[in-house]
Amino acid sequence: MPLRHILLALSVVIIWGVNFVVIQVALTEIPPLLLTFLRFFFATFPAIFFFKRPANTSWKMLFFYSLSMFILDFAFLFSGMYAGVSSGIASLALQTQVFFTAILAVIFIKEKMSLAKIVGAIIAFSGIVFVGFHAGGDVNLLGLFLVECAALSWAIGNLVSKQIGKVDMLSLVVWGSFISLPFLLVLSYIFESHLWSFEIFTHLSGKSIGAIAYLAYPVTFFGFGIWSWLLSRYPATTVAPFTLLVPVVGFSSSALLVGETLPTWKLFAAFLIVLGLIINLYGDRFFKRAE
Repeated sequence: MPLRHILLALSVVIIWGVNFVVIQVALTEIPPLLLTFLRFFFATFPAIFFFKRPANTSWKMLFFYSLSMFILDFAFLFSGMYAGVSSGIASLALQTQVFFTAILAVIFIKEKMSLAKIVGAIIAFSGIVFVGFHAGGDVNLLGLFLVECAALSWAIGNLVSKQIGKVDMLSLVVWGSFISLPFLLVLSYIFESHLWSFEIFTHLSGKSIGAIAYLAYPVTFFGFGIWSWLLSRYPATTVAPFTLLVPVVGFSSSALLVGETLPTWKLFAAFLIVLGLIINLYGDRFFKRAE
């Protein structure tokens, strides 16, 4: 991979890592489900007028993709952070979607889970349990549970994406965003209508407006667009390792931008989760060489 493409991959990693801090900033003024709705509203319009519905993809599959990847994933993530999980912890905990995906693939599409993936999952989830033992402050057990629900929803979305097959990812994202809108609005009305007021929109700070724009455009279009382009040019084994840097950027940006403290226990939990991800990604090759 040439340097310019490595820099593109790193730019996506930075955008996705900082994303968690941006969410935390926006949640200080906007309820989580309403924020999720606004993110996908601006990701939908006006883009939907320029992207056709993904070819050979039924409305049923589009709905299941939107339900798992957008409605549930981000509703759980934003709600978990609103409940008290810091941006750094959220960026780490969400990475367990890798292992949920592997487990669901074993159950539903009969893929085999190698020893390396089992070991990696055990180590990574021990990191999540370690975080749970330090509830209080910037770790809330309900919030952590919701973030893990987001990771599970993302994993389900990965299997739905596998069933959909190769399509224009930006079209899929735009139309998935469009389908999510009425459901997110209804959910926000049911659970958050007591928090709705005209002041939410008339007194939004520049930071929150910028946060919504950041979530809707760079994270959605640049991130997904460049990532899909890289995956179309290089093997997944070349591109996927860059995702290991997302929680690193998430932790670092949270410490630098919003002053999240990084005590030893948090760094140890981060080490366990990232180690689990590395074993999941490279363990099979290591065991084969050892044999």
